[in-house]
Amino acid sequence: MENVEILDSTLRDGAQGEGISFSVQDKIHICKALDELGISFIEAGNPGSNPKDMEFFQEMKKVSLKNSKLAAFGSTRRKDIKCAEDVNLQSLLAAGTEYVVIFGKSWTFQVTEILKTTLEENLLMIKDTCQFLRENGRKVIYDAEHFFTGFASDPEYALKSLEAAVEGGAETLALCETKGGCMIKDCENAVKAAVERIGCRAKIGIHTHNDCGLAVANSLVAVESGARHVQGTFLGFGERTGNANLSCIIADLQLKMGFKCIPDEKIKELTPVAKRVAEITNISLSSGLPFVGGSAFSHKAGMHIDAVLKNPEAYEHISPEAVGNERVFLMSEVAGRSTIIEKIQKIDPTITKSSPKVQELVSKMKELEFQGYQFEGADGSFELLARKVIGRYKPFFKLHYYQTSGINPRVEEGVCACAQIKLEVENQIEVTAGEGDGPVNALDIALRKALSRFYPAVNQIRLTDYKVRVLDGKSATASKVRVLIESSDGKNTWTTVGVSCDVMEASWLALCDSFEYKLINDIEKHLGK
Repeated sequence: MENVEILDSTLRDGAQGEGISFSVQDKIHICKALDELGISFIEAGNPGSNPKDMEFFQEMKKVSLKNSKLAAFGSTRRKDIKCAEDVNLQSLLAAGTEYVVIFGKSWTFQVTEILKTTLEENLLMIKDTCQFLRENGRKVIYDAEHFFTGFASDPEYALKSLEAAVEGGAETLALCETKGGCMIKDCENAVKAAVERIGCRAKIGIHTHNDCGLAVANSLVAVESGARHVQGTFLGFGERTGNANLSCIIADLQLKMGFKCIPDEKIKELTPVAKRVAEITNISLSSGLPFVGGSAFSHKAGMHIDAVLKNPEAYEHISPEAVGNERVFLMSEVAGRSTIIEKIQKIDPTITKSSPKVQELVSKMKELEFQGYQFEGADGSFELLARKVIGRYKPFFKLHYYQTSGINPRVEEGVCACAQIKLEVENQIEVTAGEGDGPVNALDIALRKALSRFYPAVNQIRLTDYKVRVLDGKSATASKVRVLIESSDGKNTWTTVGVSCDVMEASWLALCDSFEYKLINDIEKHLGK
């Protein structure tokens, strides 16, 4: 089994994605997660571009990575100056990493029109920079920016730019598909040309973007064409439409194509690490991601579910457990009774198809769906409903009342509403209030305050998504609404639902389910169920 090096650029190229911003601590936490997974290289930032990246590299000198090599990123020297006088290169040395990733130009247009220098000077810039870093004890990965566009325009010059890096001492050459517009056959031909001409002197790598939706496909075809180093971001986010998704590429290469990217025993950590990276990044993990997404092994149609229950190979290309994911049977009007049985048996294995509780649950679901509930995307609320029907539910608190009100004008940034709540836990009354950015946020804060004295685990809950849908537009502002709340505790994610003509009541119902789902599952895990 041949090895393929993986370079993760979540903390550098991924940070250029819209809405993405990492603190120094965020970057350290992601580094540790990727290191545990066994990623070869972590490209963690450009120390010459901003003080935060330099602070990160200084902090990382105190952290010991077990499996990954940290790499600092920067450009070749500026035109017409010496490397020793280039501030960017001095910053790269100050970062103190064993590996440095350097990017330079491979496209003649970029050289003459953007850098405004000669083709000969550009080749010297590449060679001199790599040589300077080697002489200062660094190992060099060279990123050939715009390589595929350059190869299409002037293949000889594009290849000469790679040779300049090798002459300077670069040990890996990453061919960058910078604009994301390269078709698969063109990518294959360019990689083969680079491997044939330079592959015996340096390792060839690939770095793709997803502007045509081909980042993963081009990365895989590059490996088939001889590349043995793949760059991307772990969840695929990055500038414009994003980078190659490494969580997908690693699984494809290792489970489908016979290459080794990370230790075999770590493949099952792909989904947990994906969730961890999303949590730290403060984004929702896209349910549609291959291998690691919540819908990657979900089944809805009754015929599909029945077949999968008999033999998962009927509709699953791999076992979800192989990548640390799990099979999901969606509740819907087309799911069938098999789905309900499968879900109930996770709560109570003694339940069978003939149990009267099954028919009772089906009837209750139909009643609630008629009212506007939808359990397909609300796994948490469905589990609580099933527990109530089969007698495996006990409420954690009793509500006396809640009330919310708006505050205008805002008294301070992030505060435009307040909420008061009175509830009872084991005969103890708790009255609290909360201020927030909107009434639901204020109610969430007040409920958290009220329960945290009794159940500290509620402090782990974070609301990650909130959706409201009007169910009956004909009634205008008196329409019934459905509220979906997605929550996470950093390890697990669940969704709950509430329906009412009052958006606050619908929100309250979904919010209560969210908290109770977390608490009841924590208790059962503690009891070893």
